[in-house]
Amino acid sequence: MMAEFAQYLAAFLVLAGAGFSLIAAIGVLRLPDLYTRLHAASKAGAIGAGLVFLAVAVVSLDGAVVLRALLGIVFLLLSTPVSAHLLARAAFRSGEEPTKATTVDDLK
Repeated sequence: MMAEFAQYLAAFLVLAGAGFSLIAAIGVLRLPDLYTRLHAASKAGAIGAGLVFLAVAVVSLDGAVVLRALLGIVFLLLSTPVSAHLLARAAFRSGEEPTKATTVDDLK
């Protein structure tokens, strides 16, 4: 009974992760400039991959696999925002202009 519930929960988590990854992919394709694309990819992509890692942790009955999946989630949550920030900063410093629809708050 419990193993069957874990499989249904894992299936739901995989579908939710795939949905978030699809939203991230659509955002990368549809959004107008690099900065908003980075936002979509970093937020929705990290959540999607984290949910898939969580599904792996739920469906496996091995403690080592659960630990690796949880460490993968922690790594994603720590590295994805930092890398998106560094990419956006490098693009801004190299002169990449946002579109006119994007609001820029200058602190000059």
